[in-house]
Amino acid sequence: IITLSDLECDYINARSCCSKLNKWVVPEVIGHAVVTVLMLISLHWFIFLLNLPVATWNIYRYIMVPSGNMGVFDPTEIHNRGQLKSHMKEAMIKLGFHLLCFFMYLYRLVSEIVPK
Repeated sequence: IITLSDLECDYINARSCCSKLNKWVVPEVIGHAVVTVLMLISLHWFIFLLNLPVATWNIYRYIMVPSGNMGVFDPTEIHNRGQLKSHMKEAMIKLGFHLLCFFMYLYRLVSEIVPK
């Protein structure tokens, strides 16, 4: 979010912004896929079903990068067609999702540790 807002305010150029963001796309896809599979294996169905659409969206977004682009974030297209605003909106939604997941995981951890 900070990198995208810096680009929006012209504090950094599009190429450096996109290179910073693209280096985190693959670890995000792998990490989210691993967490989703672990929730399936451990039979936490609600958390699995909550993570499945986000993991599917991350994989879809990574696979559907047009050939010739630098990655999911492309410096030549980030200012076109409102992509900067949509990337910013997506980042805010992911932040909210990860905040929700953090508190759900924390609650689950505490409920497992504290005896009933």
